Amino acid sequence: MRKVLLQVFICSFIYSCSTQKAAINKPITGLKFIGEYSLPYRTVFNGTTVGGLSSIDYAPAEDLYYLICDDRSDMIPARFYTARIYLTGKGIDSVGFINSVTLLQKNAAVYPNKKQDLYKVPDPEGLRLNRSNGTLVWTSEGERTVRQEGSVIVDPAINIAGTDGRLLDTFPLPPNMRIRKTESGPRQNGVFEGLAFADDYKTLYVSVEEPIYEDGPRAGLGDSTGWIRIIKYDVATKKQVAQYAYQIDPVVQEPISASAFKINGVPDILAINNHQLLVTERSFSTGRLGCNVRIYLADLEGAENIADITSLQKRPPLKPLQKKLLLNMDGLGRLIDNIEGATFGPTLSNGKRTLIFVADDNFSPGQKNQFLLFEIQN
Repeated sequence: MRKVLLQVFICSFIYSCSTQKAAINKPITGLKFIGEYSLPYRTVFNGTTVGGLSSIDYAPAEDLYYLICDDRSDMIPARFYTARIYLTGKGIDSVGFINSVTLLQKNAAVYPNKKQDLYKVPDPEGLRLNRSNGTLVWTSEGERTVRQEGSVIVDPAINIAGTDGRLLDTFPLPPNMRIRKTESGPRQNGVFEGLAFADDYKTLYVSVEEPIYEDGPRAGLGDSTGWIRIIKYDVATKKQVAQYAYQIDPVVQEPISASAFKINGVPDILAINNHQLLVTERSFSTGRLGCNVRIYLADLEGAENIADITSLQKRPPLKPLQKKLLLNMDGLGRLIDNIEGATFGPTLSNGKRTLIFVADDNFSPGQKNQFLLFEIQN
C-alpha cells in the first residue's frame, strides 16, 4: 500500500514544482488542519531510540526531512535523523526513517555525555539545511548550572556541519548571548531554539526561546511584558547584522500548584520571505495536559535594531516586530504536545503549500513525537 501512496505523492510533488514558487510568494492568510501522526513510543531505528525530536526541515529535491534529536548523548551519542513523510489526501499515513547521523566535533569525535565531560556535552535543539551549499546549521543551548560546590557554564552555539554530522565551523556569539554565573545573559535551557534561512540563504535568523535576564522576567500569567531577541546573521561573513525584539504572550494556563514550573517561549521560526517570519509560541504549565501553541506572523519591516541596547527592561524597543495571530492550536479540538519544530512541506496537487510541525516527546511515555500537517491558505 505504501508504494502506491508514494507513487501518488510523487505525482503530486512533480505537479507542484511549477506552482511551488508562486505559493511561497503569496501572503499567508491562514492554516487549515489536515491531520496528525504520532510515532510509537521508543521507536527503534538503526540501533537508536527515536525520540526527543526538536526540529524538522524539508529538502524538496530529495523529498527528505531532517530532524534533530535533543538527546544530550545520555542514551547514545547526539544525532539527527533523515526521514520521509508519506502523505495521503486525508493527512499523514506514516513516517519512515532513512538514516541516523551522529553529530561530531571538529576532530570527528562523538560528543560526550555528562559523565564523560560536562563541558563538551551538546544540547541540540534547532537544525536547518542550507540548500545553497549542502551544509547544516544546528544549535546547542549550552548549560548554566550555578552552585556553591562547582558551577557548570557552557555557552550556547550555532554550529555549521556537513551532512555527515562533522562540525565545520560556528557563528560567533554576540556578547549578550554568552552564559554567565551572574543573572545576566541567557537563562538555562532558554537560548537558541529557532533557525530560519532567508534571502536565498544569504541571511540566517536565530531566535532565543526566553528573555535574557537583562530584558526582563520570564513570561508569567496575565502579563505581556516578556521580550525575546531574534538575531540576524550574514551567512557569508558569519557576522551579526542586527537583533530584533519580539514580545511573547503570557503563559496560557495556571499550573496546578502556583509555584510549579510554567513557561511560554519561542521554540521555532520560519522565514516566509525577506521581511516576514512565522513564529511558534508554546506555553506549558506543570500539571496540565499538553501545551498551548500559537502561530504568529511577525513582520521585520521597519523594526529597530536593538543589538546595542543592553536592557530592554530599562529601555523598551521603540519599534519591535509586529505580530499577528495566524493560528491558535487550542481550537483544533485535540491534545497538542510539546511542539518544537516547523517546516514548509511539499505542495499539494491543489497548488497549496503545506506546513508541518513536530513535537518532542522528551523520551517520556506520557508524551508523543507528534507530527501535525496543515494546508497553507493564501
